[in-house]
Amino acid sequence: MIVRFGLDALPAVLGEAGVSRPFVVASDRWRRFDVPHEAWWSEVPSHRVAVSPSADGILGIGGGSAIDTAKAASAASGLPLVSIPTTYSGAEWTTSFGVRSPDRRMQGGGAGAHPVGIVYDVELTLALPRDVTAGTAMNALAHTAEALYVRGRTDEGDVEALAGAPLIAAALPLVLDDGPDRAARTELLIGAMHAGHALGIAGLGLAHAMAQAVGGRYGLPHGAMNAICLPPALQFNREAVPEAVSRFGEAIGGDAVERTRELARLGGFERLRDFGVPAGELAELADAAATRGGNAMNPRVATPEEIRVLFESVW
Repeated sequence: MIVRFGLDALPAVLGEAGVSRPFVVASDRWRRFDVPHEAWWSEVPSHRVAVSPSADGILGIGGGSAIDTAKAASAASGLPLVSIPTTYSGAEWTTSFGVRSPDRRMQGGGAGAHPVGIVYDVELTLALPRDVTAGTAMNALAHTAEALYVRGRTDEGDVEALAGAPLIAAALPLVLDDGPDRAARTELLIGAMHAGHALGIAGLGLAHAMAQAVGGRYGLPHGAMNAICLPPALQFNREAVPEAVSRFGEAIGGDAVERTRELARLGGFERLRDFGVPAGELAELADAAATRGGNAMNPRVATPEEIRVLFESVW
């Protein structure tokens, strides 16, 4: 992966990737940046993205929804993808993606994207709303936790996870206290970069399976759902992989479950009912989460009944 910092590095990254006529996937607010483009797709998220036939690459700008839409375009066209992430989601590191309609309802997903380059720029994160900052940062933190114990874990992934986790845990409270704090935002972005790399190496676990089931059904923010679902998933996994969960806790400065719950609360994320999730549908959500890939890759595969109990603990 080609990784550079600063938007001024974009032309060089596109050149290294062999892209001169990029098909840009980004909402209209990013048109203020003078980026090369053969065509511009501004419906984000989108389940009907159609790549211009004259494009020789994809350029995705935005958060997880934009990058996932760009990955869908890359997979469908076979073209290389360069990403400019504007949140801490980590989607830029993976080849898989979720497909959502413009109202954020899940329409499916896939794999086979061709990410080749990433350009990070802290200036693009300075005006992020508090809820988006907290949610996407907690999503990144979940990536670091799960990379330490999912079935796809490796020593290389552990290094990235343990580099990212302490940066995120230390910087997030500072950023939430002072949103435009450039130094803290830089630390948070670097932490999210390591978290995304860990995600790309190791994959997802139970917390993400739960978050995807809830967010996909009701069109709720993926980061917020991860913030709520990570603590109970860590509690569940502590019985199967206590050393890994303890290692994660040490990296973030406390007990893994309590510290992640504390960080989630700083962002205003505590209960599913606060997002309008109906108590009567928790069993159906548990059934959906049990079938997701993150549960299959979890060190201890959870039954629908076990997941229902976890959902109830945060409802």
